[in-house]
Amino acid sequence: MALRIDDISINTVIGRGSAISGNIKVNGFVRVDGDIDGNLETDGNVIIGENARIRGNVKAKSIIIGGIILGNVMAPENAKLLSQSIVVGDVISHKVTVEDMALVHGHCISIKEEDVFSAKTDEYLQSKAIKEKVSI
Repeated sequence: MALRIDDISINTVIGRGSAISGNIKVNGFVRVDGDIDGNLETDGNVIIGENARIRGNVKAKSIIIGGIILGNVMAPENAKLLSQSIVVGDVISHKVTVEDMALVHGHCISIKEEDVFSAKTDEYLQSKAIKEKVSI
C-alpha cells in the first residue's frame, strides 16, 4: 500500500531530455519536463513544464500545464493551462483556468458543485466509452 504524502514537495521528477514509453502511476506531486508516451496517473498534483510533451491521458488531483498533452486531462480540483500550452483532448475539472495563447482542442467540463460534477463527468465518460466501442 502506498503512503500518501500531502505536502508541497515534489515526489517525482521526469527531467528535460528524458523519454518514457509506457503508463506511469505514482504517489504524490509530479513534475514533468520530458516526454511521456503513455498515461500518467497520480493522487497528487502535477506540473507539466513548458518543454514537456505527453501523448496519453493525465489523471491527477490538480494540474498546471505549460507544455503539450495529446490526451484527456482529469483533475477534479483544478486545471490551469498556462500561456502557450496545448491540450488536444478533453479537460475535466471543478475549476479550469486558461491563460491567453493557450489552446484546447476538445471538450471541457467544469462544474463547481460536487454532486453535479460527478454525475455529469460519469455521464460524459460513459458516453465517450460507448462511442469508442461503436467506432471499433
